[in-house]
Amino acid sequence: MLLEGLRREGAAWAEAKLLAFGERLAGEAPIWAEQANRYPPVLRAYDRYGHRIDEVEYHPAWHALLQLAVENAVHSLPWREPRPGAHVARSAFTYALIQVEAGCACPIAMTYSAVPALRKQPELAAEWEPRLTATEYDPRMLPAREKRGALCGMAMTEKQGGSDVQANTTRAVPLAAAGPGAEYALTGHKWFCSAPMSDAFLVLAQAERGLSCFLLPRFLPDGTRNRFHIQRLKDKLGDRSNASSEVEFNGAWARMVGEEGRGVPTIIDMVNHTRLDCVAGSAGLMRAALVQAVHHARHRSAFGKRLVEQPLMTNVLADLCLESEAATLVLLRLARAYDEAPHAAEARAFARLATAVAKYWVCKRAPSVTVEALECCGGNGFVEESVLPRIYRQAPLNSIWEGSGNVICLDVLRALQRRPEACDVFFAELDAARSGERRLDAWVSQLRDELAHLEDFEPRARRVVERMAVALCAALLVRFAPPELADAYCATRLAGEGGMNFGTLPPWVESTAIVERAL
Repeated sequence: MLLEGLRREGAAWAEAKLLAFGERLAGEAPIWAEQANRYPPVLRAYDRYGHRIDEVEYHPAWHALLQLAVENAVHSLPWREPRPGAHVARSAFTYALIQVEAGCACPIAMTYSAVPALRKQPELAAEWEPRLTATEYDPRMLPAREKRGALCGMAMTEKQGGSDVQANTTRAVPLAAAGPGAEYALTGHKWFCSAPMSDAFLVLAQAERGLSCFLLPRFLPDGTRNRFHIQRLKDKLGDRSNASSEVEFNGAWARMVGEEGRGVPTIIDMVNHTRLDCVAGSAGLMRAALVQAVHHARHRSAFGKRLVEQPLMTNVLADLCLESEAATLVLLRLARAYDEAPHAAEARAFARLATAVAKYWVCKRAPSVTVEALECCGGNGFVEESVLPRIYRQAPLNSIWEGSGNVICLDVLRALQRRPEACDVFFAELDAARSGERRLDAWVSQLRDELAHLEDFEPRARRVVERMAVALCAALLVRFAPPELADAYCATRLAGEGGMNFGTLPPWVESTAIVERAL
């Protein structure tokens, strides 16, 4: 399934690399993942002499995972090899990595996403892009210019505003001349700063002309430590191998990226690319949970037969397969739009709208798929050795990160209002699959009617975005999946022949064939 999509979406050249990466992931990486979660990061705010150092100590397994990801350019492939299919290939690598360990994907995703934002300030991009795209992982606490490679984080959220970043109170004062590329002193607090051992961070702060974007490194130009202070590490539901922190800037040195007062438009490229990784992460988690469930059912016997041979269990597994394959198809199609976006306005419009739609839906489906997969394994799925509890704790994260459900739905509304052509491009994607599939035809016709009037969109936003996402999933399945899979999806998700829980496929669905395809 993944290799089919890789070839179809223009990244066949990466197939051998992806297979080799998969072999590496199947080696020691699962052991590293277990260790990195069993021994989470620890804050070392001071050294033994009482000097402030603001360092986070990780288990060696964390560093092994990051080294594996960086060596394979999961953080930088499209920027190192800007060729057709590069974003598709990189999304496939991310999808595979997430299935082994999701926590280390956070600094990888942010480093990948930082590059397009930094390119809005060419002199900073020239300085930092070679570091952020290097394929050597260097965890040493040193100035970035002395390291073999660097990682980048992000800090936008403040406790009084949350997703409303315009409410940020962190202040930026120019140290000399003001404006793009200039030096500033930042003072304030960030409620969430992930991967605080990164070498630099893109942050938002209030300058004289409004909210602006800044690049804040851990070290000053003279080699001394910046006034970036880690207040505490978050005790999170999941993502426990990764350090998330509260930080204070006490006159921290930073440089402005992009135009003053245009912080959100400057950093939005980073946000959109990290949202693509949210889709990759959730699709990967669904796939990981599904594989655990199918493997268990193929090797566990009860009532005289293997579980996979029992019709009701096969029905559940097949239903999960539908959701997993739909998410994977959407991910790879989205990634192709990112490959085409620099050269085609239609691709840019599609990526802008479809990323938000997919981020909402795929990330919402991951927890439901994960808990059902866990239940397929019974009590064995509830113990930590099965890996499923870790996946279950991780599953809600992507729906919250980079905009929770309501925020994303309102972003869809903004995209429809500000770029009406995006709606036309989105429907063109759906129309490519409509001929001969009456259920999809009917669904898309009704969706057109629902999007014809945006004046009352907000209270019905979740319903409409959900219907957009299901339409996109169905269209891609009709075009590219085996007929029995597309037929089952359209019958249950579009025509109401399924129930409200997984395992309610109608009896005519070829469940066994669908499950066999999953492996």
